[in-house]
Amino acid sequence: MLTLFLPLFLLVLLLGLPVFFATLFAPGLMLLLSDMGRDVPMLFRNIYNGIDSFPLMAIPFFMLAGEVMNRGGITIRLVNLSQVFIGHVRGGLAHVNIMSSMLFAGMSGSAVADTSALGSMLIPAMEKNGYSRRFAAAITAASSVIGPIIPPSGIMIIYAYTMEVSVAALFAAGVIPGLLIGLGLMAVTALLAKKHNFPVAREKASWQEKGAATKAAFLPLLTPIIILGGILFGVFTPTEASAIAVGYALVLSIWVMKTVKLSDLPQIFTRSAMSSAAVLLIVGAAIAFKTVVSLSHSAEDLANWVLAISDNALILLFAINILLFVVGMFLDAGPAIIILGPILAPIFIQLGIDPVHFAIIMSVNLTVGLATPPMGLVLFVASSVSGERVESIAKAILPFLAVEFLMIFLITYFPAISMTIPRFLGLA
Repeated sequence: MLTLFLPLFLLVLLLGLPVFFATLFAPGLMLLLSDMGRDVPMLFRNIYNGIDSFPLMAIPFFMLAGEVMNRGGITIRLVNLSQVFIGHVRGGLAHVNIMSSMLFAGMSGSAVADTSALGSMLIPAMEKNGYSRRFAAAITAASSVIGPIIPPSGIMIIYAYTMEVSVAALFAAGVIPGLLIGLGLMAVTALLAKKHNFPVAREKASWQEKGAATKAAFLPLLTPIIILGGILFGVFTPTEASAIAVGYALVLSIWVMKTVKLSDLPQIFTRSAMSSAAVLLIVGAAIAFKTVVSLSHSAEDLANWVLAISDNALILLFAINILLFVVGMFLDAGPAIIILGPILAPIFIQLGIDPVHFAIIMSVNLTVGLATPPMGLVLFVASSVSGERVESIAKAILPFLAVEFLMIFLITYFPAISMTIPRFLGLA
């Protein structure tokens, strides 16, 4: 009976129970019905135990760094930089939206932060420029999933913590897939721009304008270089890097650019603390859920079932990609990684798939799930920012989801896409 908590978990999610409570309710109820009530307190102990982790401290620090930079007007500088370089092509503002997401990803690592920060600025601008509001919201949501793929990435930190994989290796492995998805979205946008005659955002910028925009964005753009360089060359750990990112963001915003006042800090700290608390509570609940998975032996049962289908890794990777894509429609990426990672990763590692490669497959797939209907989180954020209905955005986002799904299979079947940089740096 204990294994029934998995379908029960999905059922209560579909009924609208928040993820945190669903993650505890389903296994808790099954423990009681299976005469294992003595283990229920273990669920609550493991919420704290799951959060009490040094590597996970990187998540609130990176979220705080993103909040400081967003409040400090750095988002505007990134958008201006994108616009002077690519705003003159047809569909320029749509391309600017994607390029800004790629630049912003190296600072926040959060799809929600990307959708909120860039969407509040670019969606009204795109609508004023002649795009429909639903298209503007859709491309904002679609491009925001690049945030957790290009490092730093909160999702990859969670995977590394759960599966004991090198954070540095995952960060290095995420660079090319993130850029590839961004370029794929721009290719689709170019086709749509030609078909629907999208407007040109501005005249071609002069070299002087390009130089001025690059100078204005130069110091913010050093953030991912400092973070990645320090981690990859062993100067500091990912958790220490996240604290350094906060320090750099504060110095940049308060004393160099002077766009944040000391009086703004309480509100910035409060917003980032609330966001971090929500993420960490879900992580703690997912760790408790994972414990019950272990007790139920569901992982072993699923592994045996999967291996009974085929022992061909390529066939199984295709099936797992479909499974992860469906799971991503209903479950946030962080909890899905903690719950499914320990079940699926050992199966594929046993079949000869590199642990870092499988981590990227899983992380990218579940990240794209943030933009898939019916429960994609960034769809709801885009809806909130734009005022457009989720159903309308979900319809407009389909061409972009198609190219992201194609990129998932390219990353899956061509390991060099994700493994070249980690291998070059000696991390895999």
